[in-house]
Amino acid sequence: MLDAYVIEEIKRRERQRERDDRPVVELPLPPPAPPGGAEGGDRDRKDDRGVVIIDYSG
Repeated sequence: MLDAYVIEEIKRRERQRERDDRPVVELPLPPPAPPGGAEGGDRDRKDDRGVVIIDYSG
């Protein structure tokens, strides 16, 4: 007879293995910008702002 700890550890490993076998969706993300930037750095980033208005009354 196995200890309860050993049985739970086996179950945990089986669940982990099942999670690892699931398909993974990879998003097509653009590559990250290099740190420091080549065109002015943080000053340009502060000016790059916008507003999004979502109207739910429709």
